Amino acid sequence: MSEKTMLAALAKLAKWRKFFASWQLGTRSDNDGESRAIRQHRELSILLRVEVNALIALLLGKGVFTQQEWQAAIEAEAKALDHAYEETYPGWRSTPEGLSMKMPEALETMRKLGFPP
Repeated sequence: MSEKTMLAALAKLAKWRKFFASWQLGTRSDNDGESRAIRQHRELSILLRVEVNALIALLLGKGVFTQQEWQAAIEAEAKALDHAYEETYPGWRSTPEGLSMKMPEALETMRKLGFPP
């Protein structure tokens, strides 16, 4: 596999950005600013997923770490980020069922962040 074929595969995969943006926003022109922003973000997410999955496959294949070690690290990072979000956004927390709000702290956080009404 060459750099040229790799870039062609990535360019083809990145075309999905328009599908995901349309799913989120509905049909928009290619010049719509909001749509352009969403497409760029979706492309980043798609390419990041490819890169991370490829990196993990290489590291596992070379025996740098085990599947169990990888899963333990993912769990620890997920719990740490969840806690950081709770600390950063007072009044909000995640539960297995969804997001939970504690008023009036959640409302004040939303006000400080400029949530639309």
